Order: sequence, then structure tokens, then C-alpha cells
Amino acid sequence: MTISRTICLGFLTVIAAGTVLLLMPFSLGEEALVHSPITTFITALFTATSAVCVTGLSVVNVGEYYSFWGQLVLILLVEVGALGYMTATTILLLIIGRKFGLRDKLALQQTLDTTGLGGVVSLVKSVIATMILFQLTGVFLLLTVFVPDYGFNQGLWLSIFHSINGFNNAGFSLFADSLVRYMTSPMLNLTLTTLIIFGGLGYQVIIELYLGIRERLSRNITHRELSLHFKIVTSTTFFLLILGTILIFSVEFNNPNTLEPLTLSEKIMAAWFQSVTSRTAGFNTINTGGMTAAGLFITVILMFVGASPGSTGGGIKTTTARVLLQCTKATLQGRDEVLCYQRQIPATLILKAVSVVVGSSLVVLFSTLFVSLLQSNLDFSEVFFEIVSAFATVGLSTGITGLLSPLSQLVVIATMYIGRVGVLLLMLAIVGDPKPTSIDYPEENLLVG
Repeated sequence: MTISRTICLGFLTVIAAGTVLLLMPFSLGEEALVHSPITTFITALFTATSAVCVTGLSVVNVGEYYSFWGQLVLILLVEVGALGYMTATTILLLIIGRKFGLRDKLALQQTLDTTGLGGVVSLVKSVIATMILFQLTGVFLLLTVFVPDYGFNQGLWLSIFHSINGFNNAGFSLFADSLVRYMTSPMLNLTLTTLIIFGGLGYQVIIELYLGIRERLSRNITHRELSLHFKIVTSTTFFLLILGTILIFSVEFNNPNTLEPLTLSEKIMAAWFQSVTSRTAGFNTINTGGMTAAGLFITVILMFVGASPGSTGGGIKTTTARVLLQCTKATLQGRDEVLCYQRQIPATLILKAVSVVVGSSLVVLFSTLFVSLLQSNLDFSEVFFEIVSAFATVGLSTGITGLLSPLSQLVVIATMYIGRVGVLLLMLAIVGDPKPTSIDYPEENLLVG
């Protein structure tokens, strides 16, 4: 049982437990009673996987298919899935007061994408505090949106449910149309986009941002240098959000199915929300299935890049995309080393970035091929969009999720799982940890490009 196998099997265990809980009579609503046992099982497995993998895709309307207790199970699965199996286990170990060994810290290091073992347990405590702070803040702000429409009790539950799904980038909604009915609500749009962005930045970036602000407010003369990770994550995220907003606003401006009926300010707000939610959140305030081909393609690119390492989001990650862009820049400049913010990027990270992109692309291509073969009645572009959304743990859909056959749902389930645990981690779990070798082979050039 290597660390990678422990993590992968841990996610499978949580998915299995979630499936069983969602099959219990107390979890099911009236709509679920009309389905056959096989369909109910596949639906529970699909929903549990989507929740643990913080995706948000669903073959049913969770607001009607599941009871209050089923919805509670759903957000608990989202919380565990967003934290990661090892982080959630660590919280339990902290509660019972167990000591942490080297193996536990190594597993946490892989789960949280940290570069060292020092302070890993302290980082977990900070992660818990950050999660609680952001989610509670989201609940209080969303109360002003939902309570006037649904009363205090139901409005409180809607606020809790959507705040947890927003910060964890899950994207489950209790409304059949996601959040289309609140397309023009500034408070909902501002609150959820803020939760999604911070959830997608990663806990380490949030903590570093907090420490930096605290130092400056304390008027400390000596300020700590921002890490390269912080600089790359924040700058790349900002660039993608602004670029995505501009592009979606431009291509959907005259689309009667999305932005055309809105005022100028409402169009900007809707384009901003779509750009943010494409970064692995899964909510939508416009009809995704009604977007233009160009708008869907832009969304696919944003989804594939995804969020940042150590966050609640998926995709190949912003740092991976930035490293490859810097590689291209170095090649065009005729340099042998890859630089970013006057720092040299190690060759091992470059190889890892290339492996992530190649592995991710292969998973998306094969999953799209399998579903296209199983469902010839579906358009290829819709299937491709669905698979990218599943792999990047986004949850956006053009509306075909409920039309997927049981076999197609199993393919999407596997895709969501691979996207959550990571291609490289899964391969390590299958083939085992690499063994060091002392053999150096001769070097030889070949033509590339």
C-alpha cells in the first residue's frame, strides 16, 4: 500500500459509502420512488462520485430527487471530496489526538501539493479555519438573496447548500435551472464568484495572502517575499478570468438564447459569472446549451485549464499551463532554461507539466470516443463538452447528462474520478512508485516540430 494507492482507494471508499447512504430510503425523495432499483443504484453512484470529485454533474434534479437528508449527505460528500481523503482523515486524527508519523505527513504532502513536510499538520488546521470562514461568510450573504423569496428556514438551507458548493467548486444546485433565475442578482453573482475564485486559488495562496496583508497592516518594515507559486497562481488566474469574460461577452453579445435580452451591465455580470464558473465551479446563470459554438469552445478551454494546485478545483491547473507557456517563450527566445519572475523552473517540474497535459488529453480523448460510440444519438460537440466538464470536475453541461445511458454514465464516473485524483497519481497507484536507477544512457538529437 503505497501513498498513492492509499489516496486513490480512500476516494473510492468515500464514494462507496456515499453511494450506500444515497440509496437509503431516508435520502430519497418522491421522484426517486418511480425508478427501477438498477437505475436508482447507477444514479446514486453517479451522484456520489460527482459530489466526492466536487464536479456537480447530475443525471437528476437533486432538489427533487433527494430528500433533505439526501441533500445533507450530498454536501458532506462535497466537503470531504474538496478537502481530500487524507485531509479529512487528518481532521479525524486531530480530533482523537493521534500522533502523526512520517507516512501520514508524506500522504498529506501529496494531497495538499506542498513542497515540504514542515508544518503540514498546522497547514491542515489553517485549511479548516479558512474553509469555515469563507463558507459561513457566504451563508450570511446569500441569506439576503434566498430568505426574501423562500422564507427563513428554506432560505437558510439554500444559503448553506449553495455556499458550500460555491467555495468547494462543486456546482450542485437545488434548482432545476441551476441559478438562471438569479442571473440579474448582483449579491448572488458577487458572493458566489468570490467564493469560487478563492476556493480555486488554493489554501496555500489564501494563507500567504492573509499573512502578507497582516504584515503590511502591522507596519512591519521587513516583508516576506511572495513565493513563485503565489505569483504564478494569482497572475494566471486574473488573466484567465478577465480574458474569459471579454471573450464570452463578445461572442454571446447578440445571442438571443444567452446575453441579448439583458442590459449592458447585466451582460457584463453574466459573462463574468460564466468565466468564473468555467474554472471548475459548475453553476450557470445562462443557458449553457444555448451558447454559440465559439462560446462553448472558450468554456472548454477554461474548463480544461481549471483551478490551481491545492485548491478545491480540477483541470490541468493554472501552474501547469503557465509552465508550458514559459517553455514556449524560452524556446522562442533561444534559451536553455525556463524562467518565470526571475526564477528558474526545474526540469522535473517541466516534465511533470508535460506529463499532466498529455495524460489529461488522452483521458479526455478516450472518454469522448467511448461515449460517442455508446451514444450515437448525441452530437459530438455536446459529448466532448460533457467529458471535459467531467474530467476538469466542473459540472457544466449542455443538457445531455440526463440522456446518458448507464454505460455512458459509468464512463463519465471513471472520468470524474481520474480528474479528481489526478492522472499521474492514479498511474503511480497502478504501476507502483518508480525505482531509482544508476544507468545513464547516451544522448542523441532528433527532429522535433
